[in-house]
Amino acid sequence: MSMRRVAVIGAGIAGLTVAYRRARDGDQVSLFEASARVGGQLSSELQGGFVVEHGAEGFVARSEVVPPLAALAGIGDHVVDQLEQRSFRFDGSELVELLPGEAGRLLGFQVPADDLGRGIRSFWQGMGELPAQLALRLGQSVDLHLGRAIESVTPSPSAVTLLDTRGASLAFDTAVVATTARSAASLLEAAFGPPASALRESSLLSSLTVTLAYRRECIAHPLHGTGFIVPNPEQLDGVRAVTFSSSKLPNRAPADRALLRLFLRPSAADLEALSDAAWSERAERALARALPIVGAAERSFVSRWPNALPVFDDAHRARIAALEAALSGQRIWLAGAAFHGSGIDAAIRSAEAAALALSVRS
Repeated sequence: MSMRRVAVIGAGIAGLTVAYRRARDGDQVSLFEASARVGGQLSSELQGGFVVEHGAEGFVARSEVVPPLAALAGIGDHVVDQLEQRSFRFDGSELVELLPGEAGRLLGFQVPADDLGRGIRSFWQGMGELPAQLALRLGQSVDLHLGRAIESVTPSPSAVTLLDTRGASLAFDTAVVATTARSAASLLEAAFGPPASALRESSLLSSLTVTLAYRRECIAHPLHGTGFIVPNPEQLDGVRAVTFSSSKLPNRAPADRALLRLFLRPSAADLEALSDAAWSERAERALARALPIVGAAERSFVSRWPNALPVFDDAHRARIAALEAALSGQRIWLAGAAFHGSGIDAAIRSAEAAALALSVRS
């Protein structure tokens, strides 16, 4: 079998997985990422003994796809288990313990019912460790282009042509689009019309988190759980949930510090108008109404994800099905959580399926 030229657009965990699999099978792979880093919504920051998650904080505990991928990346022994299982809800005045899985149901997590209440796993240095190490494993076998945005993907009888924002035209035998749904619409609409542009109509949610670091002695609560949810976010100024990061997973904070992460679902106006300092102040005030805290946070970290979370309703699934029907036979595949289900597991399964489809050579 001859070596094929494969383009992968998007260096999140799905794009990295496809690139790694195809390069291992002997294809000539080029991986394009518009931003300056790999990982997409898997992003961890190490600072002052803290491991701060800017994106997903873990993967489902019973995952069958993340541990093998971690082993391929050389960090299979870096997987860490959740330390606490109990969770709470804020009832307006105090924290009340919940039944297993109840927190996920109340928050409407888009995961299989069997995964609710089973907890999560992560990595010693955070979820960002997985894409970072996977990128290192790509080495010289994949041509990685960071900071290079692709503008369009167009098939022809003899090639799939990528046009980048610099005006360069690049020819490949096949391509995998591992981006957000809206980015896929932009990439494919010139060639495929309404089936591609329809993805812009799918609902998206924005997320914002504030991670706060305190001296442990400043918080009288034992923090003996994973955190708490807020069924009525207006009671805590829009906070939907709080993770006790330093209690939930190991190596998240020095022993004499506590690290807590607050999840908000901001309005578009607030997301645009409020500074990181304003969000941090709001988060500190809200947290002090739910927990006995004396003193201010020593550090704060704000993570913004505008229009980043797809809503997998029937309409979105139908749009994906219509686009994939249009792509059939065109040597272009979709891969990632934007297309085939929310979460890290879904993203990797989608990527593995795309890599397998590419292994069938005509």
